[in-house]
Amino acid sequence: MNSNLQRNTRINFRSLLTALCLTLTLVSFVRLDPVQAQEQRIRTLTVTGRGVEAIPTTQTFVYLGVEVQGKTAAEVQQEAAKRSSAVVELLRSRQVEKLETAGITLNPNYSYENNQQRLIGYTATNTVSFRINTQSAGTLLDDAVSAGATRIQGVSFVATESAIAQAQKQALKKATQDAQSQADAVLNALNFKRGEILSIQVNGASAPPPVYQNFGGVRAAGDIALPTPVIGGEQQVNASVTLQISY
Repeated sequence: MNSNLQRNTRINFRSLLTALCLTLTLVSFVRLDPVQAQEQRIRTLTVTGRGVEAIPTTQTFVYLGVEVQGKTAAEVQQEAAKRSSAVVELLRSRQVEKLETAGITLNPNYSYENNQQRLIGYTATNTVSFRINTQSAGTLLDDAVSAGATRIQGVSFVATESAIAQAQKQALKKATQDAQSQADAVLNALNFKRGEILSIQVNGASAPPPVYQNFGGVRAAGDIALPTPVIGGEQQVNASVTLQISY
């Protein structure tokens, strides 16, 4: 009986010792886990840089038209077609680009007397749009009015497609450099060193909208008041880049 008691005592002691070792191991693991997680966690800084590139507008989009008034619809329409053909022929001879019809209208005109409506005639308009080098725009508009155009509805100025594409690349480059410069300024102030770039997000470098100028509707051939030459100015291409940087 004493032998069995001693055997049971040894077994219980071994079980207690094993359980104690497992408990100490678990406690040590729990204590070390936050430290290990802290060591494995990557610190990051997110910055957004912006870049702007200005380019000259060397191309001009023009909306030019003919307006004719008369007593009958047929008379008015024929006269508008005649004058429009002369204007289009001039534009083609100057080799303008993207020439197309922008609008054709024929509307009745009424007078109102003593609460009565009376038809007094018709108005026809024919409008075309085209693109031309800005340096030649002023002279061409004057010549178009002499050829029969009576409406200059407005012009808009744009850069060439190749210039815009190149400006987009430059704006993105400036935005990236700006983001890196911001990150260096912050990290140097905190005595940290910039690490690897973990992610890059290009937020946009879209083409700028045309610069529009309105010349005020109808112009008569003897009342032209356009500046010559037409000066387009500049467009701005904006870009934005976001970087996530480790430190």
